[in-house]
Amino acid sequence: MAPRFGTLIVPVPGLSGTTYPPGTKVAIRGRGATVDAFVHGDWLPLAWWEFTEGITEDAAED
Repeated sequence: MAPRFGTLIVPVPGLSGTTYPPGTKVAIRGRGATVDAFVHGDWLPLAWWEFTEGITEDAAED
């Protein structure tokens, strides 16, 4: 399965206590109303309305 990526559209706190601002790129795992997202190893439990999907790793590097 290919990795999925997305972008936060609202501020979201990670497990570490760091709050990530809108525009932060995240790696996404799971499907449904809630997913697991990761930023540099920090876990962010996301609801469907907190992010947009469709950013690929290649696009993020351009």
